[in-house]
Amino acid sequence: MSLDIASIDTISEINMDYTATIFLRQRWTDERLCFDGNKSLSLDGRLVELLWVPDTFIVDSKKSFLHDITVENRLIRIYANGTVLYALRITTTVACSMDLTKYPMDKQTCTLQLESWGYNINDVMFYWTRGNDSVRGLETLRLAQYTVEGHYTSVSEAVYETGRYPKLVFHFDLKRNILYFILETYVPSILLVVLSWVSFWISQSSVPARICIGVTTVLTMTTLMMGARTSLPNANCFIKAIDVYLGICFSFIFGALLEYAVAHFCTLQRSDLKESKQHNVTEDEEEMEINGIIAAISNNKDAAKKKAKESNQTDGRTGRKQEKGKSSGCNTTPMSVMKRLFCIFDCFHVNNPHHIDTYARLSFPISFMLVNLMYWVYYLYF
Repeated sequence: MSLDIASIDTISEINMDYTATIFLRQRWTDERLCFDGNKSLSLDGRLVELLWVPDTFIVDSKKSFLHDITVENRLIRIYANGTVLYALRITTTVACSMDLTKYPMDKQTCTLQLESWGYNINDVMFYWTRGNDSVRGLETLRLAQYTVEGHYTSVSEAVYETGRYPKLVFHFDLKRNILYFILETYVPSILLVVLSWVSFWISQSSVPARICIGVTTVLTMTTLMMGARTSLPNANCFIKAIDVYLGICFSFIFGALLEYAVAHFCTLQRSDLKESKQHNVTEDEEEMEINGIIAAISNNKDAAKKKAKESNQTDGRTGRKQEKGKSSGCNTTPMSVMKRLFCIFDCFHVNNPHHIDTYARLSFPISFMLVNLMYWVYYLYF
């Protein structure tokens, strides 16, 4: 047998199959057809019903048909030594199991298997005419998303309950062209992530502008993720490389939106603290004025009494301080623990909420570049 690949029309990831048009040529020797002379006879394709032909079929074929415009595309040629050449033009849709975990940086290996339906290995043997050179036409093929990296042939046997049957297998490797996906998916998603960082340079008081940028980028990224999945099977257990990247970009965009929510919340807290401090200062000033008036009205006698009382109070305070000193010596361990806890909580306290945007301007781009580096190294070289 030998094959000519006329075209590979479609390669579907949804159905996991490919459609190809092939010229299948089969040769065998039938001694009953020997005749005198050196010439060959080309017969009408309708005479095939009068000859013995092998019952070859395409394994894993979902749908196949023989072309019949303008007549059935069959060729029968008989040589003087009894050799018969039987050629067919067939378009077939063949199943091809695909591993889409690295989509769109994946490589797929598809096969075209030829077997005998009823004749076992005791009746007929299959072999390729010229080994790997028995299949031609792949060198000139131009596919939309794939590049044919290589192909080879093999000979094996199919074992069933009814016996062992001859089998020929044609393997070809396909590598997906990633340039289309870079322009269609990766570049727009990167630009959306960069667009979400613009809000870090907008004032925190411009609430509508920053919210508009955050929500718009989140919704656009969601639409992009849904569009990238339309060309892939829905009931698929694979976590594809493109899904991982879109998930990373969505996380960074959503993180930029949450960053503004945190910064705005800290700004409101700081303004509330300032107002409460100002209110406390005004109350203290009023109390000081009242105390000054009372002190001016008080008499000298009262002042002497107060001095006496103050001397007694100072004696009591010194005694209390000594008692506190003794008790504090016993409670040094709980106090140190409390101080450490306060120091830990103080690390999460933001003194100036505007510094959050300053840190985000550096941390978001650097972390995004590091994640991109790990992503591309993993999926391209591992």
